[in-house]
Amino acid sequence: MQGRFSPFVIHALVEVITGGAVNDSTPPIGLYRSGTNIQRFFMSCGVDMRIGSMKSRTDATTDALREVMDREDGAVVMARIITTVADPRLYVSEPAKGEAVIEHLNRMLEADGMAVSIVNGKAALLAREGGSVTVSAIIAKTALLDFDTVQRDVERALQSVKDDPEDAVTASCSLIESVCRSILIELGLPLPAKKDIEGLMKAVQEPLGLSPGRTNLPAEIEADIRQVLGGLTSVAKGVGSLRTHGGDAHGRERGFRRIDARIARLAVHSASTLSLFLIETWEMKHKRALPLVEAA
Repeated sequence: MQGRFSPFVIHALVEVITGGAVNDSTPPIGLYRSGTNIQRFFMSCGVDMRIGSMKSRTDATTDALREVMDREDGAVVMARIITTVADPRLYVSEPAKGEAVIEHLNRMLEADGMAVSIVNGKAALLAREGGSVTVSAIIAKTALLDFDTVQRDVERALQSVKDDPEDAVTASCSLIESVCRSILIELGLPLPAKKDIEGLMKAVQEPLGLSPGRTNLPAEIEADIRQVLGGLTSVAKGVGSLRTHGGDAHGRERGFRRIDARIARLAVHSASTLSLFLIETWEMKHKRALPLVEAA
């Protein structure tokens, strides 16, 4: 974890911790906290912060965060502050506010190479490999929908890209499989006999209207759409093949040649793009969240 955060991250934290200035007429991002509650918030993070009579709530919060960054353990404490304010348990009665907090923080954290994700019901601050906008979007989406399995797969893939690219490839494949299995079970459809990534992807395409063989396409763009829809299967098949030949799902024999982070990053971003598209297609067609189930 790096030792310092950009001024943009500090400003975003001030906004989500305080809920904005007293005289600010715009709706707060997250929860509005009184001076006393702000002090309690910092105390829960291990920071003795006081708001005197000469400072506003927002100014005192800004100063407190700057002082934390100057501490020897500043990086650790800042991470604790970020994960505390993003804790989904704070927003049980208003989950949309929790989503807004995570989205706002992630927009500012992206340039610093980090992201907030909800993993097993708790907020985690992760290193973000490659700074992908799509990966950021699926992190925010899974945080809102509480897709536990997807969250773990995204976290695992991001953390493994550089140090364990084979595991990142395996996690990327698991990401797509988890989404496909969940869609089929929610639709009351049986899982395919062939439960690998290619079989699962083919099984969800027709109920989601994503089959290349569909007949209700506009004539002027029919060929283009078929090519794009066919590409979905190709992406899934490619990620699955990469896991077989370059991942760690089937063990590593003597003399195993590691793939590099560049290839792992391609797998992570490809899987994230495809998974996000499937989730958003589900939401558009069924107008409700999809409860995710564990992959086999």
